[in-house]
Amino acid sequence: MNALPVPLDLAQLAALAAALGWASGVRLYAVVFITGAAGYLGWLPLPAGLQILQNPLVLAGAFVLFVVEFVADKIPAVDTLWDVVHTFIRIPAGAALAASALGADHATWAVLAALAGGTLAATAHTAKATTRAAANTSPEPVSNWLLSLAGDAAVPTMLWLAVAHPVVFWPVLALAVVLAVVLIVVFFRFLRALLKRFMPRPPLAA
Repeated sequence: MNALPVPLDLAQLAALAAALGWASGVRLYAVVFITGAAGYLGWLPLPAGLQILQNPLVLAGAFVLFVVEFVADKIPAVDTLWDVVHTFIRIPAGAALAASALGADHATWAVLAALAGGTLAATAHTAKATTRAAANTSPEPVSNWLLSLAGDAAVPTMLWLAVAHPVVFWPVLALAVVLAVVLIVVFFRFLRALLKRFMPRPPLAA
């Protein structure tokens, strides 16, 4: 008879909440599908607030959207449009998933987790959207594909680290946040300068 998986301790739950928030800003549907599948298969004892993700209907819907997002994220310009639309989806979803991971039974923890998860999702999403928009100014598609594949790999890696090695996860997350802020600043300035370059100049006064 197979032993039941050991419930996650507080350190793992806190790391998982942060990972769900951050990863939702990069690949929301992959996060939902991977987390739900891990719970459904018995690989991960999901906290009560996340157990809805292992419902077969939720898993099926998340998988379909995961495939759509995987393809859309590889197509220049389509990826930027997808990011714009998901500005209004990824951030609240990241907050909700983080709150569900850590605060199902405690309102205070739920609020704190939601604030942290939403902030991490917003940071990751903004860095992703800004970087991909800048990459789309190049005519070659290779940089776009490489950035997309990096996001595909980063999400399951961060989720795994949060549960398996929470002590390692936190410095990796801190590095990811710092990198995200740098990317946002650098590529926002690049895009703003590019926009000014192509904007028509006002006519000179007579």
